[in-house]
Amino acid sequence: MLDNFRRFQAGPDPFGRTWEVEFRWLQTGISIRHADTVDVKFIVWLNGPEGAKQEMQERVIAMLHPALLQLSEESGHALTDPWCTRLAARHLAYSYESGEDLEKTLIQAPLSALRRAAGLAQAA
Repeated sequence: MLDNFRRFQAGPDPFGRTWEVEFRWLQTGISIRHADTVDVKFIVWLNGPEGAKQEMQERVIAMLHPALLQLSEESGHALTDPWCTRLAARHLAYSYESGEDLEKTLIQAPLSALRRAAGLAQAA
């Protein structure tokens, strides 16, 4: 399971590519989108030949605050910024490996995905 959530590699994706991912920020969605979410932004680069970075992309993982509260209660883990960032990084890595939501800049992580990211259950 992903341990370093600030800088990591995701993939390979369904096309065999690996991606370099870097954490940028965490903030509440209410401040930018009037949404009851915790948003975590990452910058993602496609690893090109000889380690050259190509195709920079932005990805924001949006996690519903009520789902995070429920997961916190289920897991017994305090709802902290580092924990939210770790969950978002794990969900982003899963998105690249599975091919889900690769075309989206804003990726919503439902409770089932957060449970998977926390290691509590497999998402349906």
